[in-house]
Amino acid sequence: MAGGARRLYRRILQLHRALPPALRDLGDRYVKEEFRRHRAAGPAEAQRFLREWENYAALIQQQINEDKQNLREKAVYGIQLTEEKLNDFRDEQIGQLKELMDETTKPNKKITISKDSKYKT
Repeated sequence: MAGGARRLYRRILQLHRALPPALRDLGDRYVKEEFRRHRAAGPAEAQRFLREWENYAALIQQQINEDKQNLREKAVYGIQLTEEKLNDFRDEQIGQLKELMDETTKPNKKITISKDSKYKT
């Protein structure tokens, strides 16, 4: 994961600048950790990793643009994970997702996880 990964990494951090401060901080830490963790990934895993982060960047870009144009009532970032998608996760990924959920649902956090989520704060 060389030049393309580095460009994607910078693009994501740049997109995060448009997020609310608490969400930006959480997102930046998560992105940095994940990219660090996948530095030595094999070609197939690296390709899958980059494809998922490219999808994330496109989604966040779209949601930022919608918010700038006031196309949504409330600023909401991210998506609701389907059961099918969750079933594709490895145990390690489920653990990371749980940690992320725990972090975002701590008291006094002002982060909206998704429109229909019962974990809004």
